[in-house]
Amino acid sequence: MRKRGTPPPKVFAVTGLPSSLRDDQDIRIRRYLVSMIIRTVCFVLAVVTIVVLHWTVVGWLLVVAAVVLPYIAVVMANATRSLRSTYLGPVAPSNPTPAQLEPPVIDKDLPE
Repeated sequence: MRKRGTPPPKVFAVTGLPSSLRDDQDIRIRRYLVSMIIRTVCFVLAVVTIVVLHWTVVGWLLVVAAVVLPYIAVVMANATRSLRSTYLGPVAPSNPTPAQLEPPVIDKDLPE
Protein backbone atom coordinates (compact mmCIF):
# COMPACT_ATOMS: atom_id res chain seq x y z
CA MET A 1 0.00 0.00 0.00
CA ARG A 2 0.98 3.59 -0.46
CA LYS A 3 2.20 5.51 2.54
CA ARG A 4 0.10 8.38 3.74
CA GLY A 5 1.33 11.77 2.68
CA THR A 6 3.15 10.62 -0.46
CA PRO A 7 1.65 12.08 -3.60
CA PRO A 8 0.46 9.81 -6.40
CA PRO A 9 2.79 9.51 -9.40
CA LYS A 10 2.44 12.27 -12.01
CA VAL A 11 1.23 11.32 -15.46
CA PHE A 12 1.64 14.06 -18.07
CA ALA A 13 -0.84 14.59 -20.91
CA VAL A 14 0.76 15.09 -24.32
CA THR A 15 -2.43 15.41 -26.35
CA GLY A 16 -2.44 19.20 -26.00
CA LEU A 17 1.01 19.76 -27.51
CA PRO A 18 1.23 21.96 -30.62
CA SER A 19 2.21 20.49 -33.97
CA SER A 20 5.89 20.15 -34.76
CA LEU A 21 7.82 22.94 -36.46
CA ARG A 22 8.27 20.82 -39.60
CA ASP A 23 4.52 20.15 -39.85
CA ASP A 24 3.82 23.85 -39.37
CA GLN A 25 6.26 24.81 -42.13
CA ASP A 26 4.83 22.19 -44.49
CA ILE A 27 1.33 23.58 -44.02
CA ARG A 28 2.53 27.15 -44.60
CA ILE A 29 4.43 26.18 -47.77
CA ARG A 30 1.37 24.34 -49.10
CA ARG A 31 -0.84 27.40 -48.45
CA TYR A 32 1.63 29.64 -50.27
CA LEU A 33 1.86 27.33 -53.28
CA VAL A 34 -1.92 27.03 -53.58
CA SER A 35 -2.24 30.80 -53.47
CA MET A 36 0.44 31.22 -56.16
CA ILE A 37 -1.30 28.66 -58.39
CA ILE A 38 -4.56 30.59 -58.02
CA ARG A 39 -2.67 33.79 -58.89
CA THR A 40 -1.22 32.21 -62.03
CA VAL A 41 -4.66 30.96 -63.09
CA CYS A 42 -6.08 34.47 -62.53
CA PHE A 43 -3.35 36.00 -64.68
CA VAL A 44 -3.84 33.51 -67.53
CA LEU A 45 -7.62 33.95 -67.39
CA ALA A 46 -7.16 37.74 -67.39
CA VAL A 47 -5.11 37.57 -70.58
CA VAL A 48 -7.65 35.23 -72.20
CA THR A 49 -10.67 37.33 -71.19
CA ILE A 50 -9.13 40.63 -72.31
CA VAL A 51 -7.38 39.55 -75.52
CA VAL A 52 -9.56 36.73 -76.83
CA LEU A 53 -13.04 37.33 -75.40
CA HIS A 54 -12.82 41.15 -75.05
CA TRP A 55 -14.42 41.02 -71.60
CA THR A 56 -12.57 43.98 -70.19
CA VAL A 57 -14.35 44.26 -66.84
CA VAL A 58 -13.86 40.59 -65.95
CA GLY A 59 -10.29 40.69 -67.29
CA TRP A 60 -9.33 43.69 -65.18
CA LEU A 61 -10.90 42.14 -62.09
CA LEU A 62 -8.73 39.07 -62.68
CA VAL A 63 -5.67 41.33 -63.12
CA VAL A 64 -6.42 43.01 -59.79
CA ALA A 65 -6.78 39.58 -58.16
CA ALA A 66 -3.45 38.49 -59.68
CA VAL A 67 -1.78 41.63 -58.28
CA VAL A 68 -3.29 41.41 -54.78
CA LEU A 69 -2.86 37.66 -54.25
CA PRO A 70 0.95 37.70 -53.70
CA TYR A 71 0.51 40.00 -50.69
CA ILE A 72 -2.20 37.76 -49.27
CA ALA A 73 -0.07 34.67 -49.94
CA VAL A 74 2.93 36.11 -48.10
CA VAL A 75 0.83 37.18 -45.12
CA MET A 76 -0.77 33.72 -44.94
CA ALA A 77 2.59 31.97 -45.30
CA ASN A 78 4.12 34.04 -42.52
CA ALA A 79 1.22 33.40 -40.15
CA THR A 80 2.95 31.14 -37.66
CA ARG A 81 1.37 28.66 -35.34
CA SER A 82 -0.29 29.79 -32.16
CA LEU A 83 2.09 30.42 -29.28
CA ARG A 84 -0.63 29.75 -26.72
CA SER A 85 -0.36 26.36 -25.16
CA THR A 86 -3.17 24.15 -24.05
CA TYR A 87 -1.06 22.72 -21.25
CA LEU A 88 -3.23 20.83 -18.83
CA GLY A 89 -0.55 19.87 -16.34
CA PRO A 90 -0.14 16.48 -14.76
CA VAL A 91 -3.10 14.17 -14.97
CA ALA A 92 -3.81 11.78 -12.15
CA PRO A 93 -4.86 8.27 -13.16
CA SER A 94 -8.59 7.86 -12.63
CA ASN A 95 -8.46 4.31 -11.29
CA PRO A 96 -4.87 3.37 -10.41
CA THR A 97 -4.03 -0.29 -10.14
CA PRO A 98 -1.83 -1.55 -7.29
CA ALA A 99 1.07 -1.99 -9.74
CA GLN A 100 0.97 1.74 -10.47
CA LEU A 101 1.05 2.69 -6.81
CA GLU A 102 4.09 0.84 -5.59
CA PRO A 103 6.87 -1.31 -7.08
CA PRO A 104 6.98 -4.98 -6.09
CA VAL A 105 8.94 -5.76 -2.95
CA ILE A 106 11.56 -8.50 -3.15
CA ASP A 107 12.38 -10.00 0.21
CA LYS A 108 16.03 -11.07 0.35
CA ASP A 109 15.65 -12.86 3.68
CA LEU A 110 13.62 -15.76 2.25
CA PRO A 111 15.33 -19.16 2.37
CA GLU A 112 16.01 -20.80 -0.97
